[in-house]
This record gives sequence, C-alpha cells and structure tokens, in this order.
Amino acid sequence: MPPKTNRAFTLVELLVSMAVLTLLLVLILQLFNSANAVTKMGNKHMDADAQARALLDRMAIDFSSMVRRSDVDYYMKGRPSSNSQTGGNDQIAFYSEVSGYSTGSPSPVSLVAYRLQKSSNRIERLGKGLLWNAASNTDVPVVFLPIPIASPLPSPLPSPMPSTVPSPAWPQAANMDSDPDYETSGPQVFRFEYYYVLKGQDVANPSILSDTPWDTRLPMNHTSVNGLQDVAAIGVVIAVLDSQSRVLVTDTQLSTLAGQMNDFKNSMKPGDLESQWQSAINASSLPRVTSSAIRIYGRYFYLDSPNP
Repeated sequence: MPPKTNRAFTLVELLVSMAVLTLLLVLILQLFNSANAVTKMGNKHMDADAQARALLDRMAIDFSSMVRRSDVDYYMKGRPSSNSQTGGNDQIAFYSEVSGYSTGSPSPVSLVAYRLQKSSNRIERLGKGLLWNAASNTDVPVVFLPIPIASPLPSPLPSPMPSTVPSPAWPQAANMDSDPDYETSGPQVFRFEYYYVLKGQDVANPSILSDTPWDTRLPMNHTSVNGLQDVAAIGVVIAVLDSQSRVLVTDTQLSTLAGQMNDFKNSMKPGDLESQWQSAINASSLPRVTSSAIRIYGRYFYLDSPNP
C-alpha cells in the first residue's frame, strides 16, 4: 500500500486566491466610495434646496402682501430710470403688509428690501416696521413716502407731507452699507437677479418678460410704475453654493463667477437666464467638485390686483 501524503494548496493557488480576494476588496471599496460620493453630493444638494426654499418662500409672502397703489413708491429695477442695476446683483425695496421690526407698536405695513452683499456673498432682507405715529424724529410713521425718502423727518409732522426733506432716510434701500435692520436670509446665495412678467394686453401685445416695470409698447399712462399695473408677476433667479463646497473657494473666486453670470435682458425668454448661468458655471475655473455643487433656482411670484 502506498504511503499517505498530506495534500495542501500550491503556491500558485495561494497567489491566485490572494489576487482574486484583492480584486474583490478593490471593487467593494470602489462601490462604497461611489455610494459615499453620491450621498455626499445629495446632501449638498439638499442643503442648497433647503436654503433656496426658505428664501423663496419668504419672498413669496412679502411679494404677495406688496402694497400696490398709484401713490406708493418702489425701489426697483428700471425705476427710477437711473436705477438700471446692470453688471451684477439686483436690489429691491417696497412697502408690504407684513410684520417688521420696530422699537414701538408697529402697524401692519413694513418697508421690505432685499440685497446681496458682495463683500460676503450672501443675501439679506430688511423688514422695517412702520409705526402708526412717529414717536420721535428718527421713527417713520405709516406714510407712503418715496423710497429712499429724505430724513430726519420734521417733528411734528406737517400736513400735507413735504415732497422732500433734508437727507436720505432709507439709504439702506439703495446702498450696501452695514445696517442692523438687515438680517441674513440666504447665507449661501451668491447671485440674485429679478425681472418682470408684463401682462398680455391684447393679441398685438402679448405677455412678455421685461426689465422695466411697465409696458413700453403701450401708449399713455404706461411710462411709470403706477402701482405695478402692467406687472403680472416678478421672476426671481438665484444661485446657491452649499456651505461644505463654499469653503473650497475664496470670496474673490465666487465674485468673479457671479460677474460672469449675465443680467436679465429683454430679449430673453423663460429659462434663458438660468441656461446662461449654467453655461458660465460650466466654463468657470472653479474646482469641478465646487462648480458641480452650484444650484440655480427660479420662481415666479404672481401679484394680486393693485389696490385702489
């Protein structure tokens, strides 16, 4: 009878097994890395989505409560004529029937404004409550004065109110100076643009997008804001970069990209502005991991009929 021998794996078989095991571990690791990258990008998009939703929902409340009367003033693109707001982020200020901050008992009317601070690349909101009566020279009562109006207001207030007074009372509605009445509403928003959707008057003058809050195609009485009688809605477009991706770029890089994202032009149709912004993002010199995280949001805010 032949002697028994102990059978074992050969060196070749061990090497092949180790190679297969290594390959499987590499494939599993790649799978986990891919899943982690997808999850991380999804979390970034969810962060940006939440930021944009909160800001746009706040805007929806303010715009829906806007005071629209022919004797009310607005600080908007195209009005006054010198306020073209070209070459960057827009600003807007108007009276709205929403609660605002004040030192006394506020009325239901506030001065609401939105602006984007270029120095910090964030959008800010002003909600300045107006009082029923002025308590002091620095308090502004519920009087629909031009924006920005002049101040300090005289005390007691004359009747009727003067058309002009010494110096600006609403400078924060038209500049970028630091102001405690502003609060950060979009810390991740670095680009802000708006335009108007004009009502369709007839077959010859259908609804159009415009950078002027009145329909210049129509004769007479359509050369001023006049309670936004020609405006059906205000379109807002914002660009958002989540906080995790934000640390990978400098303020200068972000401002440079914002400058490459075009202003609204009258020749544009719905979606054109968002498309141009996306093209500017794709062509930017930002790291790919950052540019791919930038999200663009657009919304129309339809306005109620003007108040009598």
